[in-house]
Amino acid sequence: MSRFLKPSFEKLVPYTPGEQPKDNKYIKLNTNESPFAPSKKAIAAAKKAAKKLQLYSDPECLALREKLAEIYGAKKEQVIVTNGSDEVLNFAFMTFCDENTPAAFADITYGFYKVFAAVNNVPFVEIPLNEDFTINVNDYCGINKTIFIANPNAPTGIALTLEDIEKILISNPNNIVVIDEAYTGLGAQSAVSLVERYDNLLVTMTFSKTRSMAGARLGFGIGNKDIINDLNTVRYSTNPYNVNSMTLAAGIGSLADEQYTKANCKTIMENRLYTTNELKKRGFSVLDSLSNFVFATHPKLDANELYLKLKENSVLVRHFTLERIKDYNRITIGTKSQMQAFFKILDKICQGDLK
Repeated sequence: MSRFLKPSFEKLVPYTPGEQPKDNKYIKLNTNESPFAPSKKAIAAAKKAAKKLQLYSDPECLALREKLAEIYGAKKEQVIVTNGSDEVLNFAFMTFCDENTPAAFADITYGFYKVFAAVNNVPFVEIPLNEDFTINVNDYCGINKTIFIANPNAPTGIALTLEDIEKILISNPNNIVVIDEAYTGLGAQSAVSLVERYDNLLVTMTFSKTRSMAGARLGFGIGNKDIINDLNTVRYSTNPYNVNSMTLAAGIGSLADEQYTKANCKTIMENRLYTTNELKKRGFSVLDSLSNFVFATHPKLDANELYLKLKENSVLVRHFTLERIKDYNRITIGTKSQMQAFFKILDKICQGDLK
């Protein structure tokens, strides 16, 4: 670090992204991307928008907000559009947390929450998951903090019910509850249906997973219009042109092709079931997932060694070094052929045929 870095950042531990190899030799099951290309309508819309890149993008993101409101049963005033859902999450830390209102999130969850808290100088508490990696809802009731819950959680894939989320909302009426739904559409119930009833709810989503647009960096939040106005105050104070024109257009194109998205989600869920069953046949324990990945452990296989052997044989999965989850690997759900190739290599490793 340079001598110019401000002291508050000297101990900052940044988020560690999944590996992004520069070649195509890997079966890439490590970063929860979709195995499918974006909708053709999204691609066509982005190409059309590229012809006007000499102009700034719409700072209000109006056309996309209107389409999102239509799809998710909200009002356009209840929607904010951001550069990935990470941006709206960061805005929430900036807007609704301070030394008097700390943040609260699980000890095993999306790693960026801790980074957002640190970079914004926000105090936080980590609430331990149960031994089975589920969330104890009672631990979040009446805690008087800004609550962040990934639902389904990452890297476990386990989801809360709407009844659980309502219990948390009702017991924290004077605090924002952020439900991070990065993996919506893959079996978990969305909390968007609760927005009209609870003015302290913010739901965040992304186009990265089920809509195959991770590289476009497009996310959004849905909540009470006053919450959205607060977030927009921060957005307009940092970067009012936060989403580029091609991405905005691609988002609208994607939303115009819901049949394609739903078909892909159906396939991912089918492949998730196939992957879970095949892992269990090989002696793995697999958590119940409602996301586009599974979290698996084996009683006789060292998770880190397995990760390294898979990588040596051109398969990438994600391994975490945190003590509670060091015996697990997270495996993104790919196409059926990708998962079959994964199991072929896994079997050779387990049989000692590959070094």
